[in-house]
Amino acid sequence: MSYHIAVLPGDFIGPEVIDATLSVLEAMQATHGLAFTFERLAFGGGAIDAYGEPLPQQTKEACSRADAVLMGSAGGPVGDHPWNRLPREKRVESGILGLRRHLGVFANLRPVKVFPGLEHLSPLKEAVARGTDLLILRELTGGIYFGKPSYAREDEGASNMIYQRFEVERIARVAFETARKRRNKVTNVDKANVLDVSQFWRDVVVGVHRTEFPDVELEHLYVDNAAMQLVRAPTHFDVVVTGNLFGDILSDLAAVIPGSLGVLPSASLGGEVGLYEPVHGSAPDIAGKGIANPVGTLLSAALMLRHGLGEQAAAGALEAAVQAALEQDATVDLGGSRGTEAFTQAVVQALQAAPATA
Repeated sequence: MSYHIAVLPGDFIGPEVIDATLSVLEAMQATHGLAFTFERLAFGGGAIDAYGEPLPQQTKEACSRADAVLMGSAGGPVGDHPWNRLPREKRVESGILGLRRHLGVFANLRPVKVFPGLEHLSPLKEAVARGTDLLILRELTGGIYFGKPSYAREDEGASNMIYQRFEVERIARVAFETARKRRNKVTNVDKANVLDVSQFWRDVVVGVHRTEFPDVELEHLYVDNAAMQLVRAPTHFDVVVTGNLFGDILSDLAAVIPGSLGVLPSASLGGEVGLYEPVHGSAPDIAGKGIANPVGTLLSAALMLRHGLGEQAAAGALEAAVQAALEQDATVDLGGSRGTEAFTQAVVQALQAAPATA
């Protein structure tokens, strides 16, 4: 099969982890009967410098034509950086939100897995981290990030968390359907004890569960308790479904469980074209040093193969190769000795050593 991939390298370490991932995908072509064409597109801070906006029209159009969109990481340093002084609608973050809206991706999947034998990399006790295999499902195109009115004035600021019934119903269905393919359990996270919008969210989730998925176990946690339980007993969770704001926070919290933000992938689904990107940021402090961790992007490519392209065998092979490379020697941020290039070559070698499936 031949696939056209829109590639958004982004900023700082973004191009580094993207280059590593594309080299691995190219290596998989012969062993898995695949053919890729990659179209690199301007996005993020670099696009601001070149075009005056983070998401140029030509990038939007090219993403719509692709079979999938693979992103590195976009943005720059926090604080007084030129990109951060622009009007909000011209900033990198607005470009990211705009891309999600353009693609119509409303379900963000963030798997959090501690690979067997790598429990020592977790900041948690090995006994606590062992067996962690959960999926945080974050609603991506509604809630407080998109609610209107939203403003900051001299004497007042406001952002509105708004959810419509259809937005909650569709993310709930994805959660229950996904749980049926895993361990058949969904944890709904909200703040229904103090927020009316969260009570509405919970009521809708309960309604979808009762009428369409009564066979799936459903529990509810307030977001503060959920944060505590994620680090206290991560193996308790299977699929966690929550809104945009809570999902943003909890997914970054859970991402540390395997040892580093650098190892966590994500997939944003719901539209005709999916968006796949690592959880980590652009890490300006290590850009150009050759030590960027490509694991999150590699595993995002595996999610792309599985969910976007339907290449289940190739996805499994890539995940197994990443695990094998980590078992041999981890990346620098995980306490190992391998930089970006060395780790990438180790993944390619693991793929070549595995039985071909083409």
